Amino acid sequence: MNIRDGRPFRINIGVVIFVVIFVYIIICVFMYFTQKHIEGHQVKMGALSSNNIYKGIALRDEEIVNAQEAGYVNYYAREGERVGVGNLVYTLDESGRLADYISTETDSTTLTTRDLNELRTEILGFRNSFDPEYFSSVYDFKYNVKGTVLKLANANILENVDKINSSGLSELISFCNAPATGILIYSVDGYENLTLEEFTSELFDTKNYEKTQLISNELVEAGQPVYKISTNEDWSIVIQTDQEKADELLKAEFVKVKFLKNQDTSWGEVSSYTNATGEIFVKLTFTNSMVTFCTDRFIDIELILEEETGLKIPNSAIVEKEFFIVPKEYVTQGGNNYGYGVMREAYGEDGTATTEFVETTIYGETETEYYLDDMVLRVGDYIIKPETSEKEALSKRGSLTGVYNINKGYADFKQINVLYKNDEYSIVKSNTQYGLNVYDYIVLDASTVVDDEFIY
Repeated sequence: MNIRDGRPFRINIGVVIFVVIFVYIIICVFMYFTQKHIEGHQVKMGALSSNNIYKGIALRDEEIVNAQEAGYVNYYAREGERVGVGNLVYTLDESGRLADYISTETDSTTLTTRDLNELRTEILGFRNSFDPEYFSSVYDFKYNVKGTVLKLANANILENVDKINSSGLSELISFCNAPATGILIYSVDGYENLTLEEFTSELFDTKNYEKTQLISNELVEAGQPVYKISTNEDWSIVIQTDQEKADELLKAEFVKVKFLKNQDTSWGEVSSYTNATGEIFVKLTFTNSMVTFCTDRFIDIELILEEETGLKIPNSAIVEKEFFIVPKEYVTQGGNNYGYGVMREAYGEDGTATTEFVETTIYGETETEYYLDDMVLRVGDYIIKPETSEKEALSKRGSLTGVYNINKGYADFKQINVLYKNDEYSIVKSNTQYGLNVYDYIVLDASTVVDDEFIY
């Protein structure tokens, strides 16, 4: 015990512990920033698909129906609904009084449970499928809901035709029915009669695209469009491609297409056309799903072509490594482990020529040659063909593509056979003799290690 100023000196254990912990943290932080960080990656099966996303233009059999006379239009069928020949589509009111009458009656109209369920389904469907990248769908939803409400309200009014007759409006109202069976569309855009042979790249410029929405209760003149009807379930999407892609699609004849709007898929029959300026367009024809996209002119799609399946590894793990290339007849087995290697010419202290067995690892092969590790062999070494006096100097070298396997705790090069690759990943063949297997661990970034470096 030390005495200072007549009082004993005591060590503060708390301060000591704090100093020790602080020093330990400083050492750990220093080691973290100075040591090499090697991250592993588990190999798993996977697949890659090409970036085959295109903006297409929809072509349908669309017949524009024009107003026979001037008046106010009131629709009684919602957009996207199938109507039969002779079904009521809209009324044309010369006086405009029907709109006021419907407005008054709508205020007192009570929607049935069935009507409310239809509206609820419309809203839930939009909420579940809404994608901010396709904000224009909000306007389609707006018109769909408005059309549904008007249809329900107007249907209730039509159930009381006697009220309309008694109001003195019947003589001023024209009831307009569908001329054919088909899907109703309440918009026009000038693309209705477009054919594949008329396509140019300018048609895909949405900045110049104009779509006119046809709205209920609007005043129209005689001869103006009031709706259009699509009478055929067969329809097409036209995309612009290069010659190589067009040839690939034509060879396939039928292509699986994913619609990015709702992620549905369908098979399209392929045809193509090259215009006078050399622009190439591919038409994909479908026999279903037309009603789903009947209000869309521009549709984003993805072509689902043949996918390569195998071991999926990040491109950052791939490395090129050089090896000696040796004829197979020069490789034999020997040594204590009876491993693979070569017979190398050596010289004793007295200058006498002898041979020694040098064990080495085989990393790849062709029909006639092996790729051997160059860690124990040198350029200029003479190797001897077993059971003969023939010898050859090591000089031929070649590179293999591979990754560093770390299953055994060190960086062990493994050859890979790349089947397909994109910007981030590669698909490689599995279960090869000198390659990888599923669930192997590899170095995520091959640039962070060297051959045979210990990882842990």
